[in-house]
Amino acid sequence: MHAVFAVGLVFLGCTSNVVFLELLVRDFPGCGNLVTFGQFLFIALEGLIFQAHFFTKPRAIPLRNYFIMVTMFFIVSVVNNYALNFNIPMPLHMIFRSGSLIASMVLGIIVLKKRYTVAKYISVALVSLGIFICTFMSAKQVSSHTSASAEESYYVLIQWLIGILMLTFALFMSARMGLFQETLYKQYGKHSTEALFYNHFLPLPAFLLFASDIYNYGVLFNQSEQMEIALLGITIPIMWFYLILNVLTQYVCIRGVFILTTECTSLTVTLVVTLRKFISLIFSIVYFKNPFTFWHWIGTVVVFIGTLTYAEVWNTFKLLFDSKRKEQ
Repeated sequence: MHAVFAVGLVFLGCTSNVVFLELLVRDFPGCGNLVTFGQFLFIALEGLIFQAHFFTKPRAIPLRNYFIMVTMFFIVSVVNNYALNFNIPMPLHMIFRSGSLIASMVLGIIVLKKRYTVAKYISVALVSLGIFICTFMSAKQVSSHTSASAEESYYVLIQWLIGILMLTFALFMSARMGLFQETLYKQYGKHSTEALFYNHFLPLPAFLLFASDIYNYGVLFNQSEQMEIALLGITIPIMWFYLILNVLTQYVCIRGVFILTTECTSLTVTLVVTLRKFISLIFSIVYFKNPFTFWHWIGTVVVFIGTLTYAEVWNTFKLLFDSKRKEQ
């Protein structure tokens, strides 16, 4: 029942989180810093009360290691959200982040001197091909939609390329953080809730670097259309309402993934997260009418086939099918 509950949290939290993020960035593409700050602040406050017990609970992992992890986690979160400032459509943003398999494999070979099976290399090649197709088609769309003048087209294309570079950087930084976490957990044991708290609490002072940007978008959010919440009898700017729901669903999403990792195998976690991404992608395309061509669909299918192949889902289905045949 815990596993079923966790799956429900992942699908409900993560999918709806993407919806509220897109509602925010459609009107204010540059609000990524404010969104990230809101998510970090809420999870840090929750962890301070229920995990750290106001710092009365002793740490299992030394603080110096958390500072290294937190630096990487903060950079990844900020860069991923800020990339939406650079003409990166939400579907491409979701597809591109599925390339974590590529980054993990590359860094695993370089840093940990790992070797993989042929099937793993094929799956990563499929993911790479799918992302390349989607990225290339998005580049063509950017070029065709900015034909006002050569100078404007060039400027928009440069912006888009910067966004792609930012996503690529965040992808490899995230993979490096994963390897670092793996090393820490082997040395000190798994303490995911503790890591979740310190990953969100320690970076809070760093948001002072973005204080003016966060404040400016806070002012813009105040000026957005007012909406009435009948149950509470209050009126609130609609962008703040979206932000609150984004923050809450982000928390539900993270907690769901945490429960899932403690209750299920890594294969099940990979499968659930992959299916969640696919549903989020379909919803984003249909509901928000994001441009998505036939070649985008081909690229997306290739990415998900590669992801499921990497997780050895097909082998698991084959074993289940063979076992049922033997029982009959």
